[in-house]
Amino acid sequence: MNHILLLEDDNSLIDGLQYTLEKNGFSLDIAKTICQAREFLSSDTAYALLLLDVTLPDGTGFDICTQVRQRDSRIPIIFLTASDEEVHIIRGLDSGGDDYITKPFKLGELLSRIRALLRRASLSSQEEASIFCCGDLSIDFIQSRVTLRNKVLELTAAEYRLLSLLARNANQVVPRGRILDELWDSGGSFVDDNTLSVYIRRLREKVETDPSHPVHLSTVRGFGYQWNEVKP
Repeated sequence: MNHILLLEDDNSLIDGLQYTLEKNGFSLDIAKTICQAREFLSSDTAYALLLLDVTLPDGTGFDICTQVRQRDSRIPIIFLTASDEEVHIIRGLDSGGDDYITKPFKLGELLSRIRALLRRASLSSQEEASIFCCGDLSIDFIQSRVTLRNKVLELTAAEYRLLSLLARNANQVVPRGRILDELWDSGGSFVDDNTLSVYIRRLREKVETDPSHPVHLSTVRGFGYQWNEVKP
């Protein structure tokens, strides 16, 4: 049974989430404050996924995400946010979040996102031990470590998966639909297309010498994106 930690202080939302998640085979620990969440995380409980509200009485879900990412780069994290403003998306990505869902949301939509992230986490854990090289880019799938021109890139979990997908298909256009399908929900229907553009822009800022004139990460208008192999 997958064990989930929910950080949320809205009792009505907690009741709905608890009922739905337990009915669908998940077990749940509930924290209503940052302090309680830290107590749960300091225990020996192995969580399969974290659901983090952004605004709590004693802090933000971003704080918990940052803390978790310092010791665990793989556990899926979804933010529950009352705002879909880009600044919240970017802050969530920078702190290491995998996805976000804007309140109010349909419980079925949240379940689909949870299952998609758990499937991806399971596949990631089964990945063959290897180091993938593509020109001046190197990806260590065991350490989740990426180097470009012999410099380690500081990537969020989502940026790491996006770059890995594009690099594995180097010099080929990867359609936006396929990226959404492989990185988020199986149909991609629950992800605003604008969110992918945010990921791409943030990733480009980290891999390009001049992001306004990209060499590695190209946009193929009307189709998708392409990682261009550049010889070291």
